[in-house]
Amino acid sequence: GGLRGASIVDSLDTLHIMGMQEEFEEAKSWVEKELDMNSNGEASLFEVNIRYVGGLLSAYYLTGEEVFKKKAIELGEKLLPVFNTPTGIPRGVINLGSGASWSWGWASAGSSILAEFGTLHLEFVHLTEVTGNPTYSEKVMNIRKVLNKIEKPHGLYPNFLSPVTGNWVQHHVSIGGLGDSFYEYLIKSYLMSDKRDEQAKKMYYDALKAIETNLVQKSPGGLTYIAEWRGGILDHKMGHLACFSGGMIGIGADDGEPEQRKHYMDLAAEITHTCHESYARTATKLGPEAFRFDSGEEATATRMSDRYYILRPEVVESYMYMWRLTHDPKYREWGWEAVQALEKYCRVDKGFTGIRDVYTTSPSHDNMQQSFFLAETLK
Repeated sequence: GGLRGASIVDSLDTLHIMGMQEEFEEAKSWVEKELDMNSNGEASLFEVNIRYVGGLLSAYYLTGEEVFKKKAIELGEKLLPVFNTPTGIPRGVINLGSGASWSWGWASAGSSILAEFGTLHLEFVHLTEVTGNPTYSEKVMNIRKVLNKIEKPHGLYPNFLSPVTGNWVQHHVSIGGLGDSFYEYLIKSYLMSDKRDEQAKKMYYDALKAIETNLVQKSPGGLTYIAEWRGGILDHKMGHLACFSGGMIGIGADDGEPEQRKHYMDLAAEITHTCHESYARTATKLGPEAFRFDSGEEATATRMSDRYYILRPEVVESYMYMWRLTHDPKYREWGWEAVQALEKYCRVDKGFTGIRDVYTTSPSHDNMQQSFFLAETLK
């Protein structure tokens, strides 16, 4: 969106954690001198928040260097006009220069997207923390207020909401793209608040119950997956993006009702296993963008348009959390399989690239290294 250096900012904390001090200093100097916030392009509120605000805050917390804090605050201020809607639910796109905001052209009837407006509160609570200005925190708590007030079909959160009326625009529910990180941020907000944020806790466990009741399915071959829901009709597909949910359910297991804790750990393990199967059943041992459970196929992409892999982190993220939570060695082995596959099929001269078809051992490269590869997958 006119902002430059996404890969630099997104990978600051990875460089620091990995002890790559020289590169980190170079990146810091770029942030100090070159990171220009006054662009007039159209920026995604969600992407700017998780990559730039998140990247800068992480770097600040890890190093205490004031430049990162200063830039994060400067950017935070530029994002505030996006909340100027009748409901306070932000629109998806903002011009950082003028402060004008609008909804994505492809989003249903000018609506805002659950995963986008629902994935702000970790960073915004911390903007309040580092500035002492309550506005940031208030903006995101208001989003929760709107969501709590509105009627939810079967307790589920649809993906599209009108920022004007505060009503759902269509009843499509997904734990993958368009929905995913809203749920992740609820449980992480609770954990990050030192378990004081009771509202986040309640919203998370209520949502998880509704997901289990309505979306969690078992395939004929015994694989547990989370289907998508379209106005009450299940679509038996799971996206790579939805594979973060194994790790999410795992980290949330301990704080559920005591009699549910083992159940949640089992569910987390089953979903993570299914996501591993989506990798294991390909020629490259890397998973497709989406995989289906219908007409005899299981954990396999049946459409050509779902067969690509763009260096996404969600599956290995679940391995990492499950390893930390259980110390079952299989999760490390699965992670190592992914590393070897990345080296074999995605490494090129100048970095790593996505591939267009995970089901062929001579895949064509998409010639792009997404910033989240450095910020998330490698970590």
